[in-house]
Amino acid sequence: QVQLVESGGGLVQAGGSLRLSCAASGDIFSGYVMGWFRQAPGKEREFVSGISRRGGNTYYADSVKGRFTISRDNAKKTVYLQMNTLEPEDTAVYYCAANGGVVVTMDPTGYHYWGQGTQVTVSS
Repeated sequence: QVQLVESGGGLVQAGGSLRLSCAASGDIFSGYVMGWFRQAPGKEREFVSGISRRGGNTYYADSVKGRFTISRDNAKKTVYLQMNTLEPEDTAVYYCAANGGVVVTMDPTGYHYWGQGTQVTVSS
């Protein structure tokens, strides 16, 4: 199994930027597809971004495409989410997750390990 710890959340004004990090320990990090999800109060958890095991393939929800960038450093066992041009609609708890499968999926049930989440709040 793998343990995940997110960091980097906070309060920013609309138009600002944040960089989230997710540090992994336990299993070999490069063996996992990684994803970022978010959940706002009263809403379902939704897919934000995913990245393949070696980082060659990335995927984004339409709502964040062009603003967010996912990356990973397998040597550091860390996945990142650079969030630019933040909007109030981006306010949510952000979770990183590890998927033991081969391909990136947008379905949260496909991810077996989850971090505790980090709060991102974007003020208008």
